[in-house]
Amino acid sequence: MSDKNESSLEEAREINEGFFGGLYNSLRLIGRLLRDHRVSFWLKFLPIGALIYLVFPMDFLPIVPLDDALVVFLGGYLFIELCPQEVVQEHKEGLSRVSQKHTYQNGSSDDIIDANFKEISEIEDQE
Repeated sequence: MSDKNESSLEEAREINEGFFGGLYNSLRLIGRLLRDHRVSFWLKFLPIGALIYLVFPMDFLPIVPLDDALVVFLGGYLFIELCPQEVVQEHKEGLSRVSQKHTYQNGSSDDIIDANFKEISEIEDQE
């Protein structure tokens, strides 16, 4: 398959994964980046600080649930954006390989057969 077809398949897969699938993949990516020694020690405080802010009851804005969600989102987003892009890309490709391997082991959508069925009692009634 050509590189163009592979990239369009990747884009389609990313679009179809949905909100929770994307959130799960982002959390896995953040976890991998936190363990990577090539990411700056100081940069790792962004997601950790966002989680600490979530745990402590001190709020800076009066909109209680929204500011917590905003801080956690921005902490994760900025962490991924500020990490070296070649490291981020390497981990994204690794996560994609793991998810493809998991799909192949558990069966893909190519294994689905669309068919009609009749109950045995219906067949006996017709005879």
